[in-house]
Parts: sequence; C-alpha cells; structure tokens
Amino acid sequence: MNSEKVAMRVSRNSIIINVFLALFKIVAGVIGKSQAMISDAIHSLSDVFSTFIVMIGVKIGNKKADDGHPYGHERFEAISALVLAFILGYTGLTIGINSIKAIVSGSNDFVVPGVIALVAALVSILVKEIMYWYTIYYAKKIKSTALKADAWHHRSDALSSVGSLLGIAATYLGFSYGDVIASLLISFCIIKVAYDIFIDATNKIVDKACDEETLNEYKKTICDNDQVLNIDSIKSRIFGNRIYLDIEIAVLNTLSLEEAHRIAEDVHDSLENKYACIKHCMIHVNPLNKSN
Repeated sequence: MNSEKVAMRVSRNSIIINVFLALFKIVAGVIGKSQAMISDAIHSLSDVFSTFIVMIGVKIGNKKADDGHPYGHERFEAISALVLAFILGYTGLTIGINSIKAIVSGSNDFVVPGVIALVAALVSILVKEIMYWYTIYYAKKIKSTALKADAWHHRSDALSSVGSLLGIAATYLGFSYGDVIASLLISFCIIKVAYDIFIDATNKIVDKACDEETLNEYKKTICDNDQVLNIDSIKSRIFGNRIYLDIEIAVLNTLSLEEAHRIAEDVHDSLENKYACIKHCMIHVNPLNKSN
C-alpha cells in the first residue's frame, strides 16, 4: 500500500466534503439567524486549511533520502501534526475564552434560530463523525501522525456542532446560557485532543524509544535465528512514523568473518521484511566463546 497516495486521497475527500459542509452551514446560519452555526461554518473552513497542511507534511515526509537528508524526511509529517495541534489548541482556547466572556458579561439577549439551523447542526455532527472514522482508519493503516491529527480535527468540528446543537436547542427552551456553557465544555475537549496530538508528534521528533512490547516482538524475531546466541543490546528510536534499530548480537567466536556477516544480514533482512515500520536496522556482531 502506497501510504502517500492513501493520505492524499483521504485528504482530497476531506477538503471536498468540508467545503460543501461549510457552505451549507453558512446558508443555514444566515437563513436560520444562528450566530453559533455561522461560527461552526468558519470552524469547518479551518479544517480545509488544516488538511492542506497535512498534504504538505505527507508529501515532504515521503520524499526519498538525499544528500542533505540522508535519513529521509519522515519528521516533516510529525511537524505538520504539531502545526495542527496548535491550530486545534487555538480553536479550543478561542471557543473557551468567548464562552467565558459571554458568561461574565451577563448578556442574556438572544434570538431563537430557525429549524434549519438545528437540521444543519445534526447533519454536521453526522458527517464529521463519519469523516473522523474514515480518516482515523487510514491513519492507523499507514501509521500517519499527520492524518491522525486531521482525523481528530474532524472530531473537534463534530464536537463544535454538538455545542451548536445544544445551544440552539437551549434557546428554544428559554435558556440563554445553554450554548455558552456547552461551548465551554467542548473547548476543554478540543484542548485535550490538541495536547494528545502535540505529545504524540513531539515523541516522534525527539527520538523516543519504542514501547517494551514492540521491542520484545523484535527480540523474538532476532532469536528465531538459532545462530544468534545472545542479544547484547537493542536500541530503538521513532523517526516520524518509521523506526530505526541499533542491535548488537553475539555469535560463536569460531565463525569466519563471512559467516558472521551472513548471520547479521539474515537478522537484518528478517526484521525489515517482517515489520514495514522499520526503516533501517544496524546489526553489530560480537564474538562469544561458548566455553566461558
């Protein structure tokens, strides 16, 4: 599976759907006289911008290694995820600050929106939740940090629409503060998502090691070669959405250099062929005297 083609296809579909959804929300907001729905439409348009960032990050991240970047460009995808995290964080903070201002001001003047605004909110929730599951499915399939961040941006838009729905519904019941309280709670959810994406992307930039369970899988594959007497050392680092390994194995000290080299190549090939996420592993061979 070509991860770049998959990410680009998913991103293009996201842009098309978001443009039509945003236009529908704007029309519904104007006709239904709902400020919440118009704000929600602007949030949907921000998703178009964020998806372009994803496409740029994936495009650069999938470039082949060159003289200036001998280890590849995968970290650019993590950087694009960081940008999305800041956009999400800013969105969440803006919603929260505006909600707090509305509560502190004590303003209770409101207009009851038209039914079309309620319909638009329901449609938005349904469409954005489908887009979340569609995007997160492929993000996990190709292990794309940027696509995963974009999926959560879709869900934040769905949450924003939930806030719009609650706020509009609250006006029908006569509660002028219903929408701002709902928006305040939603802002916390969006900020939490932004924080999680930020941590995940940062870990992929600062050479964080693989988890213990993953390393144990690699060790098992190495030990499948019966000429490997011991794993002296195994170090890992996550580079974007790929993994690098530095491994030291022990083999019998009576083996020739050619035989030891062949064992190292066998271990190298077995790891890289079995695990697509491993971009490269370096194998160092140590001699072991079995009599000691």
